[in-house]
Amino acid sequence: MDFPTELGILTCLALFAASMWIPFVVGIVKVDAPEDANGFNRPADLTRAPAWVHRAHRAHLNLLEQLVPFAILVLIVDRVDGFSTLTYWTAIVFFWLRIFHAFGMISGKTMFPARSMIFNAGWICTLIMGASVFIARF
Repeated sequence: MDFPTELGILTCLALFAASMWIPFVVGIVKVDAPEDANGFNRPADLTRAPAWVHRAHRAHLNLLEQLVPFAILVLIVDRVDGFSTLTYWTAIVFFWLRIFHAFGMISGKTMFPARSMIFNAGWICTLIMGASVFIARF
């Protein structure tokens, strides 16, 4: 059985998103929370966390907010047998955009307007995948 590249990319993105909590937690562990060191009752005081910890959290949330619609559309395109050269390259571009966005965000190297441009390019990839659903269906 042929396994489309788009589904492979989606698998890699899901694993990446499932692992994006790690930088945030590593940073939070360094924040001292003496009244409740395990963070069960109350999260650590993020105002004492380094800026990269905040950026890691936002990068994770940002990845999730773009991945969910993109993933749903990839699965619909698969269901309607609509994979094409366009969806192949869109998935690859989306993957690398999300990787660059996360690393750029956490490191603080990707500043405005580059970060916004990467996010908007990911949104365009989502729109292309959505259009592919309709192209395959009609």
